[in-house]
Amino acid sequence: SSGSGRAEKMKILISEIPDEGLELTIDETLESDVIKLVSPVRGQLSIRKIMPEVVIQGEITASAEFECSRCLKNYTSEINAPIIVTYHPAEELKAEEGKREIREDELETGFYFGDELDLTELLKEQILLNVSMKPLCSETCKGICPKCGTDLNVNKCSCNLDKTDSRLEVLKELLRRE
Repeated sequence: SSGSGRAEKMKILISEIPDEGLELTIDETLESDVIKLVSPVRGQLSIRKIMPEVVIQGEITASAEFECSRCLKNYTSEINAPIIVTYHPAEELKAEEGKREIREDELETGFYFGDELDLTELLKEQILLNVSMKPLCSETCKGICPKCGTDLNVNKCSCNLDKTDSRLEVLKELLRRE
């Protein structure tokens, strides 16, 4: 096959969701410009129609490669993304021009156009929402020495990194001279 068949699987026709809902097993290789995914996105989603809304719940996981914000090494870590999203028909947006109240339980809201729901965007979005802004290769990562650049997880350096900031030292000197 031309390979386009796989992507089609991620598109859901709302009119074809049965009354009892759909259970989907996700196992998709996704590309993202923002994050380097190194495994397929896997998980379970249940899709229910409460017309005109479509509710998607479940959990997905994927492995991605990050750069540690302390020591700058690349490392691979798993992302878990719990999903609860309510989709509304996009016509609602036009019809009500912002008059719509957002209910408490609707923090995650999406919109669908016509009869089609594309899960690819949902999966990418949810993965990104669960990525830490300051990724750390480990909670205890010591980072790199701001003076000499030694990776402090591997070696100690001889830099004298007292807790006091060198700028304070200058102040202390001046105060001493007073």
